Amino acid sequence: MSYSHLSIIERSKLEILHSQGRSSRAIAKELGRHPSTICRELYRALASQPYQAEQAQNAYEERRKASVSPGNWSDALAASL
Repeated sequence: MSYSHLSIIERSKLEILHSQGRSSRAIAKELGRHPSTICRELYRALASQPYQAEQAQNAYEERRKASVSPGNWSDALAASL
């Protein structure tokens, strides 16, 4: 199963549609996404405040950085080669 992450453009559209009071299913249909994708995205961001696309994108980028393993490469290993 393959999937793609929400882009900043999709997050901006989501923010606008959500602020207009549209349902998760209506937003999903508009964006061509599964409703659970929209629900998860809104749930992640609505814990403390209204959904904001830019803040959601920044949080996504931070989660991606944290998920990457640093690996075994080091300066000492580079010097020995």
